[in-house]
Amino acid sequence: QYRLVESGGGLVQSGGSLRLSCQVSRFRSEPIMVGWFRQVPGKEREGVSCIGERGQMLRYADSVRGRFTTSAEDNRSVVYLQMDSLEPEDTGVYFCATEQDLGRCPLQQSEYRFWGQGTQVTVSP
Repeated sequence: QYRLVESGGGLVQSGGSLRLSCQVSRFRSEPIMVGWFRQVPGKEREGVSCIGERGQMLRYADSVRGRFTTSAEDNRSVVYLQMDSLEPEDTGVYFCATEQDLGRCPLQQSEYRFWGQGTQVTVSP
């Protein structure tokens, strides 16, 4: 029902910025929420941010609040993750995911069924 493709990853120095994009192809008209997650080898996938379509809800993980900003086109066809003041600890594979909007924008991966393939972000010291 949904197809997601991430882009915009790459290598950046500490303190730099990157903007990730998530192209969302949807075949249903129900409101959706889109979450950004990241994962490093040996660790669980961590929720970074969420943007909801119902009520325009936004949520951020404590580790990125104030440095990362999520935004979206009006129809949620593209969702962005602007990452500023990047730190080596931000290194990982970044995924976007979507699900029917639950009205609470969770950051738990178990709440999302549809995922992109991920894009690598590497922050050098």
